[in-house]
Amino acid sequence: MAKLKTRFSPLVTLKKNKVQESEQVLSKANTAFNNAKSALESAYEFLGDIEEPKSGSMSALLANRALLSSQRELINKNKEWMQFAQKQLNQAKQQLKKDMIEHEKFKYLELEEIKKIVKKQKEKEAKDLDEVALMTFAQKDSL
Repeated sequence: MAKLKTRFSPLVTLKKNKVQESEQVLSKANTAFNNAKSALESAYEFLGDIEEPKSGSMSALLANRALLSSQRELINKNKEWMQFAQKQLNQAKQQLKKDMIEHEKFKYLELEEIKKIVKKQKEKEAKDLDEVALMTFAQKDSL
């Protein structure tokens, strides 16, 4: 049986496409979040690997101090990036949830419309069969 088209069919297709787009956005947001998290972890690891000089010249001490300072700045930037990525990820999840609800709502409306169409078709078929039966009965009586 061919799929019945209803007035909701184009909307169901549209909402399905919107869900797929939202899934792609969520996937990209998840990747961005994981990248930010990874960058933050590696920045912390690098900070832990920096050894403070126990002896040496003042310039070596100042260079080490500048390196520590720049690494801390990088960590702060990565924290901000990760927070931003987390917000984007949460927004993408909310949008996907909203789009899925909309899609399901229109799928339900389409299904209800199809049920009505099928019910009308069955009633018409039953009525047609009754008419055929009456005509057949009438023909037998006239013979």
